[in-house]
This record gives sequence, structure tokens and C-alpha cells, in this order.
Amino acid sequence: MLGRKEPQKAAAPQVVTNGHSAAPITLLTVIGDTAKFEGKFEIADSIQIECEIGGELRVGGKLVIGEKGVVNANVETVDAIIMGHYDGNMTATGNVEIAATGRVSGNIKTDSLVISKGGFFNGNVSKIHEDVAGSGQRQVYLIDEKRAGQTVPR
Repeated sequence: MLGRKEPQKAAAPQVVTNGHSAAPITLLTVIGDTAKFEGKFEIADSIQIECEIGGELRVGGKLVIGEKGVVNANVETVDAIIMGHYDGNMTATGNVEIAATGRVSGNIKTDSLVISKGGFFNGNVSKIHEDVAGSGQRQVYLIDEKRAGQTVPR
């Protein structure tokens, strides 16, 4: 139209795993240095939080609490990455990762928890699915020692 260019649509973000691109993921981001939200939230997709939120959160995808994020809520999610502050009870059917900058106080119910060096956790962890075939007791290894080939049980 008379020398006007049509705006180009931005491509949806894609996750790349082992060299193959996966389906695009939707990541809602809530940002605000002074923003505070309180209430009951239900999100079907993934969300990244970079503000203060309190209440209850139900996330159908991945919950990312950014370095500026402060969450004081009971959470049900699939996966969680915590780089900010989290206080509450969390149930995650997938993976939970507490990053080096993450600070967590509360109880976590999941089958997979990773705490990076420098990350802080004060609370209890329980499994969603108990080992029926096993004795329930498993050895615990420090990740750095296991990577170095030193599998010394703790």
C-alpha cells in the first residue's frame, strides 16, 4: 500500500533440546519494581514473576521466579525455577530448581529437586510418587562430587 511495509510478526520463542526445536512455549511475564499482587491466580501456561505476589498460584506450565521476584503463596505447578524469593508450600509434578540466587522457605512436594551452589532452602521435601519396588532408602551424593567421579555417600 503506497510504499508502506507491513509490520513483521515476531517469531514465537522456541525451546531447543538436543539440537531439535520443540513447540513454542508461552511465557507470561509479570514485571514491576513496586508492583504487588494478592489473590488467587490460575494460569494455564508458563509465567515469569519479577514482582511481589501473594496468595495462591496454580500454573499449568513452568513457574519462573526471577531475581526480583518475591512470592509468598501456596503453589501448584508442573516445573519451577526459583531465582528470587519464595515462601510457601509448593507441589510440582515436574522439576524444581533453586538457582544460586534463589531463597526458599517452606515445604516442597516433588520428585525432582536441584539446589544450585549458593541457593538457600529451609523447609521439608517430600516425594509425590514413593518407590514401591525399592526400599525407599537411596544414597545421596553431592552433585559436584559425582561430576568429579567421587561418589562418596553422605
